Amino acid sequence: MNFVITPEARRIVVGTDGSANSLSAIRWALREAALRKVSVDVLHAWHFTPMIDPMGIPMVPPTAEMQSSAKVMLDNVMKQVEADRAGIQVNEIVTQGSPVSALLQAARDAEMVVVGRRGHGGFVGLLLGSVATQIVHHAPCAVV
Repeated sequence: MNFVITPEARRIVVGTDGSANSLSAIRWALREAALRKVSVDVLHAWHFTPMIDPMGIPMVPPTAEMQSSAKVMLDNVMKQVEADRAGIQVNEIVTQGSPVSALLQAARDAEMVVVGRRGHGGFVGLLLGSVATQIVHHAPCAVV
């Protein structure tokens, strides 16, 4: 696949789930952005898994609380990489949706998308599949 770098694509998208590996991915993206003189979008996507209570009534997702919690997590992550972002324009994005969908959407007009090698994984990762694997197979730009 050939990628065309347009002026509006002069940015790097990196996903975070708050894990140590995603922090490493952010730091790598920031270093690469400094070399390329581009901006970085740091994205955290959250989603609510629908559940039904014992009476068979769908539970309403606590959207505002989940969005707020996700923003706090991203703020904490960004504090940890503050020293690495000197002189780099960083856009912090919190969005509702699957991490794969959110990253692919953000990467549509990006120069590259950066993902960590492993996030929280475990049984949930086994059920949902690896975010990195899905990004590699479907990204419209370079993937690191």
